[in-house]
Amino acid sequence: MVFNSITFLIFGFIFFPLYFLTKGKGRLWLILLASYVFYGWWDWRFLSLIMISTFMDFNFGKLIGATQEPHKRKLFLIFSMIMNLGFLGFFKYFNFFIDSFVSMMHAFGFQPAVTSLQIILPIGISFYTFQSLSYTIDIYRKEIPVERNLLKFAAFIALFPQLVAGPIVRARDLLPQMNEDKKFSWDNFNSGLGRILWGFFKKVAIADSLAPFVDNCWADPTKFSSSHLMIGAVFYSFQIYCDFSGYSDIAIGLARIMGFRFVENFKTPYFSQSFSEFWTRWHVSLSSWLRDYLYIPLGGNRKGKINTYKNNMITMLLGGLWHGANLAFVFWGFLHGLYLIVQRFITPVWRAFVKLVRMPAFINSGICIVTVYTLTTFAWIYFRGGSLGHHSFTVANQVIGRILSFEEFNWNSVFNKYQVIKGIILLAFLLTVEITNRRFTWNRVQLYKPALRIAMVAGLIWMIALFGTFSANAFIYFQF
Repeated sequence: MVFNSITFLIFGFIFFPLYFLTKGKGRLWLILLASYVFYGWWDWRFLSLIMISTFMDFNFGKLIGATQEPHKRKLFLIFSMIMNLGFLGFFKYFNFFIDSFVSMMHAFGFQPAVTSLQIILPIGISFYTFQSLSYTIDIYRKEIPVERNLLKFAAFIALFPQLVAGPIVRARDLLPQMNEDKKFSWDNFNSGLGRILWGFFKKVAIADSLAPFVDNCWADPTKFSSSHLMIGAVFYSFQIYCDFSGYSDIAIGLARIMGFRFVENFKTPYFSQSFSEFWTRWHVSLSSWLRDYLYIPLGGNRKGKINTYKNNMITMLLGGLWHGANLAFVFWGFLHGLYLIVQRFITPVWRAFVKLVRMPAFINSGICIVTVYTLTTFAWIYFRGGSLGHHSFTVANQVIGRILSFEEFNWNSVFNKYQVIKGIILLAFLLTVEITNRRFTWNRVQLYKPALRIAMVAGLIWMIALFGTFSANAFIYFQF
């Protein structure tokens, strides 16, 4: 079930009245059953996976918490990791490794008769696996208490707003919020509804409007000019941002209406002035998960520069692999690992230069923002190619080659000018809102200004109706 569908609208009209009419165990059962319906609507067969993962990690958590013997605690944690990562690895990477093995054999002149299984990737498995795994790790670290209520734990894992595409909500943040029934609040409803509408606008009006132009660019880059493909690359950077952050906005808004507070998953990442800052603003729940459960355990920046560079690169490579079984995703991770490493060399030199020439702060900020955005968009070209299977590198290289050739670099060589103009108008509106929101927190302002609140809601509904593409397109991150 997707948020931008009539089915979900009906689901919401049924769920929310029942949610506020129930209490205690009845409400937990409602959350669990509704979330399973939400998830099973896509393919009910994979409900067994989330049930097994929930039951096993609930019991592994109890086993870890029941003993103080270090080797037993570690053993139970290892079992939990093997189970979670085993499921994730099998469904997400089995075909990838088989195909890579066959390709390697072909390179050495062998012709192995190996047929990979056509394994369907369960939707959202990467998200709920990391969420469940963080629970047992935090218990092992003695950072959270053991949850004794299986029903509450199952509702925490399956909570439908964040189930299939995040944010990755950790037990330490959400389980305490489930200890008491949340009452209906008009403030929560108003702010949640506004967030939901803003998320829908980003998804159906911006991301889905940009998608056809982007899809044509990557379908056959040789057909298009340098300027056309450059616009396509910029459009894709905003398509994936609006698609994914739009989903997060809807999820956060739905949770807000229910009385829950989710972590912010996007914080205007394209205004970042460094790559380290970018990763505190983009997909925050995943980047912080990788930091806390991978980068820091590897040693972080505590064991010298070489180890810091190594840990940065390992974290980003695995972050790329998390997104999918394709070398293009890994290369995308490599590029960001490289950016983080090079940044450590360049930053002191750049700061000295800025001080020497007495560069105004706003010019310095502008140069840094443009540089980070440009290199991030360059990496997105490979990321977009990752969805094209074996031809991912070829197509990505064609896009980059055509852009850098500057052949037919003019407005006349751009096709679908209406789509381009519409996209530019929508992006100008998006950036205006985000720049303004950096100075004023609209969510707080509109709560205390009823007229402004009504105007904002009416304006968003009008713009969604005017610019929206209502084809129930799946969110991009469903494939991860």
